[in-house]
Amino acid sequence: MSLRLNDVAPDFTAETTQGTIKFHEWIGDGWAILFSHPKDFTPVCTTELGYMAGLQPEFAKRNCKIIGLSVDPVSQHGKWAVDIEETQGHKVTYPMIGDPQLKVAKLYDMLPAEAGDTSEGRTPATNATVRTVFVVGPDKKIKLMLIYPMSTGRNFDEVLRILDSLQLTSKHNVSTPVNWKQGQDVIISGSVTDEAAKKIYPNGWKSPRPYIRIVPQPK
Repeated sequence: MSLRLNDVAPDFTAETTQGTIKFHEWIGDGWAILFSHPKDFTPVCTTELGYMAGLQPEFAKRNCKIIGLSVDPVSQHGKWAVDIEETQGHKVTYPMIGDPQLKVAKLYDMLPAEAGDTSEGRTPATNATVRTVFVVGPDKKIKLMLIYPMSTGRNFDEVLRILDSLQLTSKHNVSTPVNWKQGQDVIISGSVTDEAAKKIYPNGWKSPRPYIRIVPQPK
């Protein structure tokens, strides 16, 4: 079954570098990012895991946990973590899921059901579709899915920007325009009538067209 935005993120129990977790329980009442990798000791993923480790404090400020996944055993993740720290300059302190039976990869529709039930003998190319970023909200629903090819490193600064937008728009009836960054103007959501908007924004708004109502970012 294909996953879509606002579907409940499938729950699972899995072994990680920090012990066994139940995904929904591990998320708790905050946000979470699950990002997957086709195999340990792959070059692009090594850079991604290291960069994400450096960004972890920024995600923590936003009450957002990070968890990685690779379709290899947890025992290999520990060895890979040494390489990541030595080559990227950041120690991976978030958990990494081991998925040697491909259960989570299949559960999240990153591999087909007929992919088998073991990571042994599989190459990065046969796992190429296990390159997805999922942002999960406190309601355990999927708020974002980004799928990247193996040849293109992911932009986790963009994921952080998206998280800022998701958190803002979950609290206020606004949308964020193209290339929006924290502190910039936003757009009143189309579901808010002008009458209702006047109560929320008594100072009015900029409106280059009737359907575009621009206001400062709510505090």
